[in-house]
Amino acid sequence: MTRVAVIGAGSWGTAVGAIAAVNADAVLWARDPQVAARVDAEHANPDYLPDIPLPDALRATSDLTDACSGADVVVMGVPSHGFRNVLAAAAPAIGADVPILSLSKGVEQGTLLRMTQVVADVLPDHRRDRVGVLTGPNLSREVALGQPTASVVAIDDGDVATALQSVFMTATFRVYTNPDVVGCEIAGALKNVIALAAGIAHGLGYGDNTKAALITRGLAELARLGIALGGDPLTFSGLAGMGDLVATCTSEKSRNRTVGVALGQGRRLDDIVAEMKMVAEGVKSTQAVLELGRQKGVELPIAEQVGAVLYEGRQPSEIVPALMHRQAKPELRGMR
Repeated sequence: MTRVAVIGAGSWGTAVGAIAAVNADAVLWARDPQVAARVDAEHANPDYLPDIPLPDALRATSDLTDACSGADVVVMGVPSHGFRNVLAAAAPAIGADVPILSLSKGVEQGTLLRMTQVVADVLPDHRRDRVGVLTGPNLSREVALGQPTASVVAIDDGDVATALQSVFMTATFRVYTNPDVVGCEIAGALKNVIALAAGIAHGLGYGDNTKAALITRGLAELARLGIALGGDPLTFSGLAGMGDLVATCTSEKSRNRTVGVALGQGRRLDDIVAEMKMVAEGVKSTQAVLELGRQKGVELPIAEQVGAVLYEGRQPSEIVPALMHRQAKPELRGMR
């Protein structure tokens, strides 16, 4: 695998493009020609990763066909709400055997499909065992700065997984393989919802005990829903589960936590989102996650409270009391 196309020049797509450029010929697609030109000529993406130099070897283009033609790997770094349309536009240039990795940690609204399922829907003739995800506790700016972290490539084809592991492994970005695509995707989507709750708790002034309880019980929700959808229980104790959940719920660099903090401080959601250049997936995916839970009969009390704040006008201050006054239950209920 010598040529990698990364589709989407947001902060995470750009960081992954920089990683791929270490071991392969990497090209980054940007919707905005000006972003592509700056990455290509100045080796910088100041709109999304300010003050971080990018590798000279990373090429950029705003031509989607040019980016995907001849690629040995296509990495989709597009938010869930735009994923389908961009992939459909790129489809004629993507070979049926080419591995496709999703970076998006969301669920498609309306269809309730995970991104790998969207790929199967848009590209029905594509090899299903060569569609997967790259996920883990990977805050874009820290990765781009070369701070050590680890991630997971989840894909069914074991040989392809090993090859992708080599493509993305660097001195500061350690990659593991995991065949559990479903578990890794669900963990990535639901952890954003829990991060909104953790941010709200912080914005309301609650302490570390409260936030630790939210994160831990959030992990239980990840596991319950993921297992119900066919995920491996062990996935949720790994990088895609606990690892990503901790990073997203505790870091000030987390977009979803940032939105939650602002909500907890009394700001309006529309105003918060309008000020953000990057997408907080949890804002759009919470409704879809809740619907998946209802379909599978899985309790998601934290996600339900977040949804009530986002879509029903509930006051953020009501979240923690509502959770504390729920009927007492066994800790491991629904997880085994």
